[in-house]
Amino acid sequence: MAQPDSLLAPVREKTDQNLERERGNADRALADQKAAVEAHADHVVERARDQADSILQQAREKADDKLKKILPLEVLQSVVEAERKVEDQLVEQERAIADRSLALEREQNARDLMALLPFERQQTDRSLLTERIRSDDALSNRDEFLGMVSHDLRDLLGGIVTSAVLLQRTAPAGEAGEPARANAGRILRHASRMKRLIDDLTDLTSIDAGKLAVLPIPGNLAPVISEAAASQRAAAAAHEVVLESPQLPAELPATFDPDRVLQVLQNLLGNAIKFTPAGGSVRVRCGRDAGVWTISVIDTGPGIAPEHIETVFERFRQGAKPDGRGLGLGLYISRRLIEAQHGRIWVESAVGTGTTVSFTLPANAA
Repeated sequence: MAQPDSLLAPVREKTDQNLERERGNADRALADQKAAVEAHADHVVERARDQADSILQQAREKADDKLKKILPLEVLQSVVEAERKVEDQLVEQERAIADRSLALEREQNARDLMALLPFERQQTDRSLLTERIRSDDALSNRDEFLGMVSHDLRDLLGGIVTSAVLLQRTAPAGEAGEPARANAGRILRHASRMKRLIDDLTDLTSIDAGKLAVLPIPGNLAPVISEAAASQRAAAAAHEVVLESPQLPAELPATFDPDRVLQVLQNLLGNAIKFTPAGGSVRVRCGRDAGVWTISVIDTGPGIAPEHIETVFERFRQGAKPDGRGLGLGLYISRRLIEAQHGRIWVESAVGTGTTVSFTLPANAA
């Protein structure tokens, strides 16, 4: 049984990478801030010393002026030089002590910061782990709830479908029963859409949990393609769209999961019919090349702008202009299903030229 990787692992890996990047940014910002603070402190100290030197010089000049009036010049110079030498030594000693104290303070601050960072990161990691546990519990509860709801909704839909089929069969023959048959047909189409939405939500939950069941086996693609086309004829007729069936060989040997490929084809055909205006056409093409089968669904709809082509495979996306018909999960799930069968899926389109959605599957020897 092939199972796609859980979405939680890449999301968590991306979260860890983002966290590591943010930590690096924070460390660099902190280092820059620390350097700026230290540079500012050095500047302040330098300015204070310059002001102190200026004041000291002014005081010395005043003292010199006073001494000149009472002492001879030779005595004055000798006394002044001796006093200034002692004063300069004292200033240098005080500045050396202040510089040492400042350096010790900065070293202590750096040690305190380095001791605090691991603690803060440990707290962050612990909080992240707690949030992940809560998230896992919430996902588990959601999966259980969705499973129960899906089961109950399927039971209710089964009753609706059965009643609609009985209404069709018991309707009077001829024109008298035509309204009842038409209403029953609409009920069946709406029920089919509801079942598809429920299945998409269930598959989405399975993908998140890494439990999407896909079982590729050797088989024949031809009847699966024919069944998918036949299942969408009523929808095509309701939209006044021509659905062209492909001319297929009796055998198209491949390794694939028949139910999942049928699901993908029904989704692609349903989308093509939904977005093709009345009077347009949808056709299926199948060919073999380089050991793979390529199946394409081609429509004559409005097309998709180049910048929106890749986004159609994202969750809850329906191209540039979502119309509310569906959840936007079909192509996302289809990509997961095809990739789980060792194939690939892509879109070719341009505005005004229609859209072609193609996927490949491994071909077997005839």
